[in-house]
Amino acid sequence: MLRSLYIAAFCAILSGPVMANPMIMDPYARSSGPTARAGAAFFMIHGGETADRLLDARSEAAKRVELHTHIMTQDGLAKMVRLKDGIEIPAGGMVRLERGGMHVMFMGLTAPFEQGMPITVTLVFEHAGEIEVQIPVDQERRPAVSNASHDH
Repeated sequence: MLRSLYIAAFCAILSGPVMANPMIMDPYARSSGPTARAGAAFFMIHGGETADRLLDARSEAAKRVELHTHIMTQDGLAKMVRLKDGIEIPAGGMVRLERGGMHVMFMGLTAPFEQGMPITVTLVFEHAGEIEVQIPVDQERRPAVSNASHDH
């Protein structure tokens, strides 16, 4: 009996960890300058073992924090819109929040976004619950590929 328990424990160790919750990778935030009243955060979400949905984001860095994306209007202009239904995160998949696409929007900043300083953000998932993330401000970062003609 004891030998069977040792074998089961050893097999569990070899199989590696199972990622149950979504994982936030490569986060950064920026604003359009020291007097800006708005800013945005960008990152990748790697889905856990089951599908989930990012429903909301909260932070004391701004009076309002919302999940946004850009859509193209009929006259060819990019318009920001709130994602009222959140962002679907497929099981084991990857979702990218990036400039010109989906992002966390901060409106009514309570203090300027200072280079290198972290912003605490609570991400609210449908199944994983609340995940607190420290997002560093990086005003100098440039997108690898941008499909937008403007910044926030």
